[in-house]
Amino acid sequence: MKKIAEPTVRRLSLYLRFLEDFEKAGRSTISSGELARSGGTTSAQVRKDLSFFGSFGKRGIGYSTHDLTAHIREILGLDRVWHVVIVGAGRIGSAMAGYYGLRERGFHVVAIFDADPRRVGQALDDLTIADVRHLEADVRRLHAHIAVLAVPSDQAQGVAARLAKAGVRAILDFSTAPLTLPEHVTVRRMNVPLELEALSHALAAR
Repeated sequence: MKKIAEPTVRRLSLYLRFLEDFEKAGRSTISSGELARSGGTTSAQVRKDLSFFGSFGKRGIGYSTHDLTAHIREILGLDRVWHVVIVGAGRIGSAMAGYYGLRERGFHVVAIFDADPRRVGQALDDLTIADVRHLEADVRRLHAHIAVLAVPSDQAQGVAARLAKAGVRAILDFSTAPLTLPEHVTVRRMNVPLELEALSHALAAR
């Protein structure tokens, strides 16, 4: 599958959510203009984003809501199941493990790990918190594709390196530490203070 620029990926994710809402409302077709208004962009941008992957609509009719939903899910890799492991059973890790919306999108949390013996063995929803000492063996056994890293920053590099060595190819990182990993491992950072600072700037600039 061709590599997509990050802004395009974000817009496709937005389009998908609106399409799913339209489909639930019984709408069989949708125009590029309606998608644009929902996503805060232009109809020309919608058509450009979709044109990278083929021709989906019909002039004067628009897009089939069902078909376009299926196409975007395939483009985003959501037409399959991804096994996710979470390292760190604190507040962030526990919240991620309990977020049922993940499974609806094809992300199945198959294990959660922690180093604190007071947490290891405790039940968390339908999972039991496992000892991080068994990380590599469990990741391989469970065929994990994605890891959520919710550990202190001083532990992040070591844990991330273990995940990469065990076969994980994508990491969602909640730490603030810079990670040095092989090129085949994709890392996405979730820096909450940074996002709040961006919002603060937007408010102050008005």
